Amino acid sequence: MTVDLISVDDVEAAAQAIAGSVVRTTVLPAVWAPGLHLKPESLQPVGSFKLRGATNAVSRLTPEQRARGVVTHSSGNHGQALAYAARVYGAPCVVVIPDTAPKIKIAAVRDIGAEILMVPPSRRAAEAQRLADERGLTLIPPYDHRDIIAGQGTVGLEILADCPDVEVVLVPVGGGGLASGVATAVKARRPEVKVFGVEPELAGDAHESLERGTLVNWDVADLVRTSADGLRVPLSELTFAHLKARLDGIITVTEAQIAAATARLVQRSRLVVEPSGAVASAAFLFRRDQMPQGRTVAVISGGNVDPAVLSVAATA
Repeated sequence: MTVDLISVDDVEAAAQAIAGSVVRTTVLPAVWAPGLHLKPESLQPVGSFKLRGATNAVSRLTPEQRARGVVTHSSGNHGQALAYAARVYGAPCVVVIPDTAPKIKIAAVRDIGAEILMVPPSRRAAEAQRLADERGLTLIPPYDHRDIIAGQGTVGLEILADCPDVEVVLVPVGGGGLASGVATAVKARRPEVKVFGVEPELAGDAHESLERGTLVNWDVADLVRTSADGLRVPLSELTFAHLKARLDGIITVTEAQIAAATARLVQRSRLVVEPSGAVASAAFLFRRDQMPQGRTVAVISGGNVDPAVLSVAATA
């Protein structure tokens, strides 16, 4: 099956569409880890990079589609982002959330004003589709959507602008939308820069898929083992095609390494970071042998962390 990939033109159009609605986060040096720079998407109004794709997608809906409303399925971050973007554009929003999601993320979606439906993790996509069909809502999935991928790719454009001498970019991988977009932008403008996805060993479906050269789906029961709850989702055919064409590889990290990186970011960079957001930094700290040496930017994808987890990271 041939998949139509997005282009850097799509990413640049998204950058124009979201300007003024999304924070342009600044690349920061990690003085405690020489050679490492951080792209803290945890500083977005909803605490994650997801606001970029959600805003781009909602901006492209017709007035009639906005009036009917939007629906998605999300463990929390995309749900918050879509609820926020929908509120800006005056569109009703429904979020289907797996019942394993952290309470802090559920509360945040509710506080923004979205309607919430809690379901078992294996039912999230099907329930979102059912609501779309029954109510005439527009389904905007977390990553399996060209406008979402293009919006997330604006992270890559900003990395190149703020750190023109970057040599390696590390990006968390769950469903693959962020890595697809970032790799598209970076490789189009600076093909010599190496872009690696990073995921937990306990949710290593993307790593296995790229090694085999075909999309491999892990059971939801396996994916939920990782503490990185934002990465407990499989790739889609669309994101796999992007990663296969444009990533230089996938690096996996252990749960202990994720916890250690989270603690380091909280304590040394004074950032609120969720485990999903720490995996790219964990690769730099513990898997340097699996990547080229050189100036590296690690994307911190989000900071919507359970207070108990943050407390442990702050005192570890």
